[in-house]
Amino acid sequence: MSIHIAAKPGEIADTILLPGDPLRAKWIAETFLENPVQYNSVRNMLGYTGEFEGRKISVQGTGMGAPSIGIYAYELFNDYGVQNAIRVGTSGGLPPTKLRDVVIAMTASTDSNINQRATGGLDFAPAASYELLEKAVAKARELKIDHHVGMIASGDLFYDETDSLEHWKKLGILALEMETNQLYTLAARFRRRALSIVTVSDMMDGSEQTSSEERESGFRNMVTLALAATD
Repeated sequence: MSIHIAAKPGEIADTILLPGDPLRAKWIAETFLENPVQYNSVRNMLGYTGEFEGRKISVQGTGMGAPSIGIYAYELFNDYGVQNAIRVGTSGGLPPTKLRDVVIAMTASTDSNINQRATGGLDFAPAASYELLEKAVAKARELKIDHHVGMIASGDLFYDETDSLEHWKKLGILALEMETNQLYTLAARFRRRALSIVTVSDMMDGSEQTSSEERESGFRNMVTLALAATD
């Protein structure tokens, strides 16, 4: 048992899906997993373990932002020995993405200083596990799911009133969210595999957005791809 996760040894699988929203964790467990068992409710950050096609899979809510996912990813890697961690979250889309498109993140840039503090000032560039990414992309092509593969960015500010958006667009960033950079960094530190698959839940120009209900339980494609990557 760790500080923020109440699971006993062996209750969390080697492979875990990481939605930010704990209610999305509950929906994933009840929709995709057989015989899901809840192992965590500390701070209402729900976690479950069940089976998918004969494989033991866990799903754990992480909250919003780098510090929050950093807590859960650290404890999952360090205290529970998780080997494969796949974020399934929402993001703001930039051209050429469209609303509800899936973005599979090769790399995750950031405007946060969290990595520089952790690495003594180094400008570390964290990347996905190619093994997991390759499987997810293959499944997306097989199922003809609208998807993009490329760079995303993890920002510290949800309500960002700076000019950072224009810089990200010029650099070819496909989507903005708040967690992947920290997940990829911790996976590198612990020598584990990580991948982030996000759905465009709103467009960064403010032209379109999905409802809170759809963000909680309507994005099946990214979960399908995440589970395929664990095969």
